Amino acid sequence: MAVEIDTSAFTEEAYELLSELEDSLLELEETPTDVELISRVFRAMHTIKGSGAMFGFDEVAKFTHEVETVFDKARSGTLPVTKTLIDLTLAARDQIRSILDASRGGPPADQVNAERIIAGLRALTPQKESAAVPTTVKAAAPAQSDGPRAYRIRFDPKPEIFSYGTNPLLLINELRGMGQCRVVALTNNFPSLEEMDPERCYTDWEIFLTTKEEENAIRDVFIFVEDDCTLNIRLLDREEFSDEMAEGKKLGTILLERGDISESALDQILTPLGDRLVNAGLVPADKVRAALTEQRVVQEQRQQQSKSAEVDAVVRVPSNKLDKLVNLVGEMVTVQARLNQIAASLNNQTLQLVAEEIERLTAELRDNTMSIRMLAIGSTFNKFKRLVRDLSTELGKQIELTTSGADTELDKTVIDQLNDPLVHIIRNSIDHGIEKPDVRQATGKPLVGQIHLSAVHSGTSVLIRVQDDGKGLDPQLLRRKAVEKGVISADAVLSDHEAFQLIFAAGFSTAEKVTSVSGRGVGMDVVRKSIESLRGSIDTQSELGKGTVITLKLPLTLAIIEGLLVSVNQDFFVLPLAAVEECVELSPRDIANSRGRHIVNVRDEIVPFIRIRDRFDMPGDRPTIEQIVIANVDGKRIGFAFDTVVGQHQTVIKNLGESFQHSDEFSGATILGDGTVALLLDLARMVRYVEIQESKETGGS
Repeated sequence: MAVEIDTSAFTEEAYELLSELEDSLLELEETPTDVELISRVFRAMHTIKGSGAMFGFDEVAKFTHEVETVFDKARSGTLPVTKTLIDLTLAARDQIRSILDASRGGPPADQVNAERIIAGLRALTPQKESAAVPTTVKAAAPAQSDGPRAYRIRFDPKPEIFSYGTNPLLLINELRGMGQCRVVALTNNFPSLEEMDPERCYTDWEIFLTTKEEENAIRDVFIFVEDDCTLNIRLLDREEFSDEMAEGKKLGTILLERGDISESALDQILTPLGDRLVNAGLVPADKVRAALTEQRVVQEQRQQQSKSAEVDAVVRVPSNKLDKLVNLVGEMVTVQARLNQIAASLNNQTLQLVAEEIERLTAELRDNTMSIRMLAIGSTFNKFKRLVRDLSTELGKQIELTTSGADTELDKTVIDQLNDPLVHIIRNSIDHGIEKPDVRQATGKPLVGQIHLSAVHSGTSVLIRVQDDGKGLDPQLLRRKAVEKGVISADAVLSDHEAFQLIFAAGFSTAEKVTSVSGRGVGMDVVRKSIESLRGSIDTQSELGKGTVITLKLPLTLAIIEGLLVSVNQDFFVLPLAAVEECVELSPRDIANSRGRHIVNVRDEIVPFIRIRDRFDMPGDRPTIEQIVIANVDGKRIGFAFDTVVGQHQTVIKNLGESFQHSDEFSGATILGDGTVALLLDLARMVRYVEIQESKETGGS
């Protein structure tokens, strides 16, 4: 019965390996003599090649083999790691990704580029040097023995290994190509014919290999199935088995050391040992046969069995299944709120106790489900090392990227949508911020510019900062450019901070000429929109000649947030609780003192406010005492006037339908316990629209 192979398992693993490979190569460029990093690159290439061949990606396997061959020489010390080698390997990594993308419906990979990379790699190891390579390797290797070494390999694959697309026989055949190989199949785990599942593997193998290869080369054969099997490789000790030792003692020692028999059971059996062990039913015949095979091939010193560290089991779950789980938890939170409301209205103590218990369990389930979606942002940070390296080289600049807070966790959805905004910001820092080396030297700065990427938790949000030590932003230049492009009026009065925020205006650019990197006036406005779509905010601080800091403030999660429930007439709204600072009352006296302006005096501080009833033209009379919720919006204190503040509310966010796609002042909706819909306000966009409207009215008058 043929087993259908799911190639998605390979592609997912390959994408992860390519990401790790890029990180290793960038580290290796800084420390080119690091043997461990060289081995890590080689193992990644070997795994991709082996897995690719196993899953039918012959193009990947063939191309990767060329890179693996070069790094095998680097691993043996016969080829130095140079910038040329790193450049070619990074290009090869991109080519492999292109091949994988093409297999998933993307554009076809560039074959001319592949041939160019292969030619470059082969040029690093010219054929005329091939004869000298073995001599160099032998000279560098420790003189452990005069000839080949003998290894005993115990290979116990998991029963479900076939479902991963792995054929164990191909691995064994690869070992056969390394030297003299004797294979013993262990069949003692076979079930009866009626119970046998043709899609499960019941066979283990004892393999005795005599080869000149090192143990690492043998482990490399199994590297892409190491999580799907138990592997034990032992270098056999020839001196341990002298000719004077009796056959029974030699065989018994082998079985005893392997754990196939206890010492007490062995003492009960007399020679000839092999037949008696089998007849007594203490050891299966195939295990005795394997021990006898080991006895014949012993040639080298014995090495203690390596202790393999326990690795936590990892289960791959498609993100759509995880999203469905989060949606179900959200529905449960809504139903639980409804249950609490019913229990309170009926005043039934038993029902209230049950509702409280369900509330506790729901909260625990919610927190655990949310934690599953949380990922460390370090993997996203690592992607930008390559961006900085390539772009700084293209622009003739020397730039170093440093990071901190890589273990800070964010919702997977937030991280997925964060990549493009950060790319735009970092590209602008490289192009507009960091000066060229001669300019930096003239101003007394180090030749190498610095970009620091950091993440830190701040309450229920995460602050991500991109800081550079470049030339900074000139507020006067920003104001002048904004007037030229019609972004602001000529008589507009802006603080320096407000001028810095102009870089996020649509169509705004300070570049004198258009380049392949920037200058077209697109990018930073997209950054602002992307961050706001994540219910986040963006802020800029800069000092001319010293550098710029751009701070992104993002919520930890997009699925369930803590909100403040408010109402106007019979309609309900939710504000993100993280943005709320305080609530104050708006009395008739306050309205009279403001003389028609929408401002309120809060402890001698003038705070502007937006009346939601007026903003959305809602019917009904205002109450005598209105409630103002003061929130922090883009670093400014802004008030929002409502009829009533209901209280804190656990908000399960639902996306608005297509009919509401132009309602930018609402970022979602939630369902209350009684089934009423409450709209989630996007405070930043609401403030911006009000400012634009007031600016037009002022200009018109």
